[in-house]
Amino acid sequence: MTSTDSEGFESVSRLLPVPGVTVAAVEAGIRYPDRRDLVALSFIEGTTAAAVFTRNAFCAAPVIVAREHLLQSQFKPRLLLINTGNANAGTGEPGMEVARRTCDDAAALLGLNPNEVLPFSTGVIGEDLPVERLTAALPELFVQRSPRHWDAAAIGIMTTDTRPKAGSREFSANGKSYVLTGIAKGAGMLRPHLATMLSFLATDAPIADRVLDILLRRAVEGSFHRITVDGDTSTNDAVVLAATGASGDSLCDDPNSELALALAMALESLCIELAQGLVRDGEGASKFVEIDVSGGADEQECLDVAFTIAHSPLVKTALFAGDPNWGRVLAAIGRSGLSKLDVTGVRVFINDLIIAEKGARSKDYVESDVARLMAGAELKLGIELGRGSARTSVWTSDFSYDYVRINAEYRS
Repeated sequence: MTSTDSEGFESVSRLLPVPGVTVAAVEAGIRYPDRRDLVALSFIEGTTAAAVFTRNAFCAAPVIVAREHLLQSQFKPRLLLINTGNANAGTGEPGMEVARRTCDDAAALLGLNPNEVLPFSTGVIGEDLPVERLTAALPELFVQRSPRHWDAAAIGIMTTDTRPKAGSREFSANGKSYVLTGIAKGAGMLRPHLATMLSFLATDAPIADRVLDILLRRAVEGSFHRITVDGDTSTNDAVVLAATGASGDSLCDDPNSELALALAMALESLCIELAQGLVRDGEGASKFVEIDVSGGADEQECLDVAFTIAHSPLVKTALFAGDPNWGRVLAAIGRSGLSKLDVTGVRVFINDLIIAEKGARSKDYVESDVARLMAGAELKLGIELGRGSARTSVWTSDFSYDYVRINAEYRS
């Protein structure tokens, strides 16, 4: 079930509170009026955390500061502070000073050490963050914190998203039940390592930092690293997983324990849901497309083919038009860098319908049947390489007129 909030966004229902976590979102006026753009996630003392950050060399100031603070082993994260509307990226040393000031001011209000605050920003690159607006909104933000404000936070981290992405899981281990809840944002500049995306997840399970890191990286690899909208990787991306240990159990330090394996299953499931939600809400997207590549010599071959297809503007515009121009798919496969590819062993499918094999159109090809499948809002593009047993999938969207419009007008 869903409901519509005061800003007109559809909210996700039954987001489960996580013991040891309080959440809030308020309007700071960082870029737009009357829009929640400042979010806090607060954790009880003793919370452990792990994070994966963008690999973009021009990473934003808050990414640098958050990474530094997370590496301070004597301090554990107590607060995630997220603003939208301004990325605080491409801002040089002044941007670093602003990122550190936000941590200092937030920590002072809550009686924390600044190293216990992790800052995150998303929005326009290359403009100074109006830090006075942000810090002025902190007192109200902290007053508003509640275990049940995950919906508000999911909306508060949005930029060009048209709807919030959020979800919860319940899982059990050793006769006890636990909760995992997460939110994510992202609609453009969306591709692996990471994308213009942020995701924040929390559980009440007692998991050591080292184990969290292992579980998070594994989950991200099979979810957020398997999506792309336009092939761009942003400067601000991060995925954070916090474990409050509010259940009161002893800390789990074994990645193969019953508790760690149960959390891993819940985490991987939720990350896939959130990642696919980002693609479904891709900027201007009218289609959700799974590209399934099998028969590779190894997984990397399959990924190379899948992402070459997913990043092809010609393929993506054909998808938008519902045009069964399968030659564009063959061309993408052919330039994906596979060594000594035997093109006669390649087969291409739309859903379960074969459209090309042995280097040419299938003898059973009927264009009207393919066009009918291409007209659907969801479709699967299958590629069989005939080189081995490896297989993987990525998820992408089409390119529409609205994609161009949204990105052309982004700063206006």
